[in-house]
Amino acid sequence: MPSADYLGAPNPQLVLYLPHRPHGLAQLIDLPCARALVDANSNHWRKIVTLLAKIASPVADDWRHYRDEQLFRQTALCFAPRLVETGCWHWIGGRDNLQRFDTLHHNAQLLTDAPDISVDADRRLLLTPYPDYRQLSNALVRRIRCALGDQGFYGS
Repeated sequence: MPSADYLGAPNPQLVLYLPHRPHGLAQLIDLPCARALVDANSNHWRKIVTLLAKIASPVADDWRHYRDEQLFRQTALCFAPRLVETGCWHWIGGRDNLQRFDTLHHNAQLLTDAPDISVDADRRLLLTPYPDYRQLSNALVRRIRCALGDQGFYGS
């Protein structure tokens, strides 16, 4: 699925949708690599790929290895405001970003103990603040992992 709108696995378990592209995307499309993406960009992108790894890693404490060795074999980044058709989970980060998806209909419910995070299990949709440490603390990452785990995300 090589495209300027997509970076990562052809059949991902989780796609993170973002409103902007990293520098050097054209060089990364054929061989996606978290380290190369971070090296070609700013600390901002290190935070994004780290949070993606913390949420997607099958083993919570192994997120560093997962980020460096597996991230784009099992996840993807999408920069277009439309969900990819892969049967995966879709993570839209940021309220402004969500507004770009003007035809997206969902029934996402707020998590009771994390009111800025919503899940629509039927659509396999995760809505969160923008993926940045200030907005997605480790406690919120744990809560997201719990919500995804309750939906069988880590067991598949």
